Amino acid sequence: MNAKDIHSTHQDHERDGADTIAMAELLDLDAEVLHTYRAELTSWLGKLTDPAPGHVLDLGSGTGTGTLALLEAFPQAETTALDLSPQMLHHLSKKAHALGLADRLSTVQADLDTAWPDLAPADLLWAASSLHHMSDPDQFLVRAFDALRPGGLMAVTEMDFFPRFLSDDIRLGGVEARLHAALNEGPAVDWTDNLTRAGFILEAKRPFVIDLRAPLPGAAGRYAQISLRKLRSHADGRLPEADLALLDTVLDSDGPDGIPRREDLTVRTTRTTWAARRP
Repeated sequence: MNAKDIHSTHQDHERDGADTIAMAELLDLDAEVLHTYRAELTSWLGKLTDPAPGHVLDLGSGTGTGTLALLEAFPQAETTALDLSPQMLHHLSKKAHALGLADRLSTVQADLDTAWPDLAPADLLWAASSLHHMSDPDQFLVRAFDALRPGGLMAVTEMDFFPRFLSDDIRLGGVEARLHAALNEGPAVDWTDNLTRAGFILEAKRPFVIDLRAPLPGAAGRYAQISLRKLRSHADGRLPEADLALLDTVLDSDGPDGIPRREDLTVRTTRTTWAARRP
């Protein structure tokens, strides 16, 4: 089990209700805590899209963290969100309605590993943390190429590594590093060749380094707790008992070592975006 897969699995298969609710909360917290990063990303994409996009497709939208950011960044655009999970799409629709954005949003339930539904040509395609879940990423990108108008832009974003939250001291930083190593988080994939094979021309590739320190957004503690708890649930038998006990203390204690009371939490990760154009 790869740590990055634990964080974002909204398109790869249907989930039961409890898992869907938990994933929805995690994705919403990600949107809240990393709002500044996402605004920087959409602003950068805005400089690469000329004219500004009128129709945007969010491929594997989940709860719509990207969808809503795109609607905010491109106020003239209409966005279509596609996802396998009807629960996720319903969650997104409710959020868009609450924000007064529902009239610019369409949702489509679709398995992007199979034939895609008929869609109006898009000016901008957004695929965030979804490409690596596809059973055939090359076929996915060929379909994406066909869904994009000539001159349009495809933005693929992937997490280089799962966020790190604990301080760098030997005891806590060490156990978090061992947790990630035990879950076999491999090196980040470079999608440049895949995009080129599908017919795209790479416009830019940009890593976004996220390094949030105190004072953190108010939701950061909950974000760290849920994220680490998901990783911990896969760690039995992969870490020494002493490490598991320390993780349990950090996750569940109301004392000074517990996440709810820690003042030294961080949010450290890197996400890379490939911006590629259809000629």
